[in-house]
Amino acid sequence: MTYEERLVEIAERNADVIVMTAENRAAIRNLPNRLGSRFVDVGIAEQTLMGAAAGLALRGRIPVTHALATFLTMRAFEFIRTDIGIARLPVKLVGAVAGFLSEANGPTHQALEDVSLMRGIPGMNVCCPADEDEMVEALGSILEDGAPWYIRYNAHPPVFRHRTPFVPGTAEVVTDGTDVALLTYGYLTRECYEAAGRLTEAGVSTRLVNMRTLKPIDEAVIIRAALETSLVVTVEDHFATGGLATIVAEVAAAHAVAVRLHPIALPDRWFTPALLADVLECEGFSGERLASRVAAALAARHESRGHVHA
Repeated sequence: MTYEERLVEIAERNADVIVMTAENRAAIRNLPNRLGSRFVDVGIAEQTLMGAAAGLALRGRIPVTHALATFLTMRAFEFIRTDIGIARLPVKLVGAVAGFLSEANGPTHQALEDVSLMRGIPGMNVCCPADEDEMVEALGSILEDGAPWYIRYNAHPPVFRHRTPFVPGTAEVVTDGTDVALLTYGYLTRECYEAAGRLTEAGVSTRLVNMRTLKPIDEAVIIRAALETSLVVTVEDHFATGGLATIVAEVAAAHAVAVRLHPIALPDRWFTPALLADVLECEGFSGERLASRVAAALAARHESRGHVHA
């Protein structure tokens, strides 16, 4: 089932669901004919989209809004914070082409701070599905939740079978291991899955964790990774500040747990625009490149420990 099919299925059962967009219909192009007046396109006006969604939510509706992630989370940020966040309205924000999925688009279209912005709003939750199957499964519980949600839209097919039912705040441990823990989310879960396989073949016991939701966060899975593995590596198509690496550090500090953390994220710059496969290779986020980077970090960790004991 596709995201569009699942959304219309829910909307046809619940007359309060309103599908909205700021002229971003790629994922929902068939819904105007199915939903009629319950499909609203405000044009290229993300602030208007948020204000209208807040108004509908105050009238008991459940607006599911769609726009490019960079414009949704930044151009309309004040409207999200003030109109939706303060009142904690059940508006769902679906951001398209977030992170590396913007591919050949330049810095203006690269949403690399969206997680940081959205998780900073009190009451706002954040979901970053690994693939379309996970996004489809998550949609029901997200729409039933009375809180606002931001979803990083991801319609890519799965590369592994999900065995853990989606529950907000519960991560999925895809593979277990004790040498290194790879913590990731969204599209890069597929690249980390390949990296984990390569590391395992090289004799590195690798734990792969698909975080699924970054708010609420699964604190227990982070603490276990810190206590049970030699190195925790966070992998994300997001700026290094404010994303998963920051979350892991916050959780570890809050629980007084020492964590040997190696973040793999975008430094203080935007990525080089290109086709997705080329972006991943150029920036060092392909499965092969990630495996090499993690192996190097693990070797450096062991070397530093050897110097300490010398």
